[in-house]
Amino acid sequence: MKKDEKVKEVSFEEKIPNKKKKNVKEKKKEIKKENKNSKIDINIEEKEVKKSDDHSDEKATIGSFIELILIIIFIIVVLVFFPHSIIWNIVVLLLMLSVLIFVHEFGHFIMAKKFNVYVYEFAIGMGPLVLSFRRKGDPTLYSLRALPIGGYNQLAGESYEDDDTIPKDMQLCNKPKYQRLLILVAGVCMNLILAIILLFFISLCAGSRDTSTYITGVIPDSPAYEAGVREGDSVVSIEGYRTYTWNDMAVSLTINQKKGSYDYKIKRQDGSEFTTTITPSKYLIYNDNYYKITDENTEEKIVSDNNIPEGEYIVSDLIGISASSEVKHGLKDALSYAGSTFICLIRTMYACLYGLVTGKLGLDSLSGPVGMYKIVDQASAFGFANIVYLTAYLSINLAVINILPFPAFDGGHVLFVLIELITGHRVNEKVENAFHTVGFILLMILILLVTWHDITTLIG
Repeated sequence: MKKDEKVKEVSFEEKIPNKKKKNVKEKKKEIKKENKNSKIDINIEEKEVKKSDDHSDEKATIGSFIELILIIIFIIVVLVFFPHSIIWNIVVLLLMLSVLIFVHEFGHFIMAKKFNVYVYEFAIGMGPLVLSFRRKGDPTLYSLRALPIGGYNQLAGESYEDDDTIPKDMQLCNKPKYQRLLILVAGVCMNLILAIILLFFISLCAGSRDTSTYITGVIPDSPAYEAGVREGDSVVSIEGYRTYTWNDMAVSLTINQKKGSYDYKIKRQDGSEFTTTITPSKYLIYNDNYYKITDENTEEKIVSDNNIPEGEYIVSDLIGISASSEVKHGLKDALSYAGSTFICLIRTMYACLYGLVTGKLGLDSLSGPVGMYKIVDQASAFGFANIVYLTAYLSINLAVINILPFPAFDGGHVLFVLIELITGHRVNEKVENAFHTVGFILLMILILLVTWHDITTLIG
């Protein structure tokens, strides 16, 4: 009996582990079920978060799009219903600068793409994102932003390697030197091309005048007449500065404005030349009539004797010569005008820079945002063609200034590539960064000084 009891005992003990195994299996099933449920919960939460993020992104996009539409409507309303007002001038100036900046950045962009540089984003406008897309096989994000002010593009490795996730051969800093140079100057080239197109457009639509220094009229008893200048003569130079156009004459007079008299080299119709010194006289100008102001014939006397309304005349220093007023039309004349004016404006820019460096021109000859507003106000008074001309002039201005070897400008970056090309070694990263940082600070200080001067002049 004892044996049987032992057998039963053993048999009972064997059954206990089986139950435990069964319980363990059931527990494992329960744990798996719980894990499965928790995974489902996590997935649901992740989906809900993702859905929430997508919803918030969609809300932000819709909000930015509405903002863009409102800004466009505001611009249209201002341009149509408030012409030549303060807000109109501000809007026109911002639109002009936007076009110039966008064209400049687009130049960098197309050349970067040409040489397979990684472009993170190319944006039209600034501020909050409105719309964006990527082309198939193109990593660049193309975006439209809410504020219609210019645009920008972000290139990988603009100075040094800055992103480990981008292949080294797609970073700008690792491209061959000639490719880097072409990318850096592409923005300037686009601004110059835009200027030529605008000048051609003006001449083709509105006609053009002869830009040469040919004299078609001389006021009797004027300083020029008394100096021997006659109709049909041409101005060769003023104070040694070669004058090809009337604009060159204005630049030379501006640079030498501290002088009371000017040395003119005049060319006769027969080809002979002579030099004469001319001192400008003050003239009162009203309805194309010129009245010379003297000690006896004062400004007040002229106004009284000729019944000239107060505030409808101007007083200016003149030598008494005039240019042709004939307006020419046609493709050939338009091309000639665009080419000659383009070259003239570039000469004007460098002549002004020369004047600043030599001290012949002071900081008061520079214009900041406020001064540019005043220029837009003056140009708009003479019609749409003058606004387009001013845009062309500013486009050349932006190109010439940007190519200077100054920190933070394209020319500053070009300078370091040229140093590398000559020496065979890249300039230390810290040195280059310090160069651009210091230059940027100096540039901001200059802008503040010029802006302050513009404000005080406008108020005064």
